[in-house]
Amino acid sequence: MSVSLDEETKSTTIHGPHISQPPAKRKAKRSSFAAWMRWLHIYLSMLGFTALIFFSVTGITLNHADWFFADSSNSVNAQGQLDTAWLAPGATDLTDASVVDRLSIVEWFRTEHGIKGALAEFSVDEYQCIVLFKGPGYSADIFVDRNSGEYDLTELRQGAIAILNDLHKGRDSGEAWSWLIDISAVVMIVISISGLILLLYIKRKWFSGLVTGVVGTVALVIVYWLWVP
Repeated sequence: MSVSLDEETKSTTIHGPHISQPPAKRKAKRSSFAAWMRWLHIYLSMLGFTALIFFSVTGITLNHADWFFADSSNSVNAQGQLDTAWLAPGATDLTDASVVDRLSIVEWFRTEHGIKGALAEFSVDEYQCIVLFKGPGYSADIFVDRNSGEYDLTELRQGAIAILNDLHKGRDSGEAWSWLIDISAVVMIVISISGLILLLYIKRKWFSGLVTGVVGTVALVIVYWLWVP
């Protein structure tokens, strides 16, 4: 029985080793990966939404602090006297951690003056103690005379914008906030990469999208190269 050339060609196209369409299994994997990437992009975007808004807004307030009166502050000065027993005025071995009762002094200032922030420094020499507290938009500097127990306190409280700016920079904000900044940065990186991968699945948009990304990158480099001192 003879077979026509057209029928033979059709049979080879359908059943032969050269198949024009990708295998169904490969399509399923691609579809599954795209769906998973879409899920990751959507939910990470929602998880990092507040952090993204926060760091975007504070980027503006930090870059233009004068627009938002970020330099406004309230300074308070106070004097007083500590219990000299906490200061061990006659001691000479300053390498001994128990010479000065650091814990009692710190807690007394927190209770008596409402000192905020974390203890940034507590240094002791033969004549005085220097106690420094730091926090976002906040500082307290205390100088204590070891012989008399008299102290001078300068407390500086800045406004809400200064606090937000310090949080943006992670300045004097503690280890937990530092971890939050790192995690937020990683989330934003993954969001950006997953968005780029999803773009590649859109046949009509991937080329123009990549061109736009390249243009943005080139613009950033040009601004840095030509106008950054």
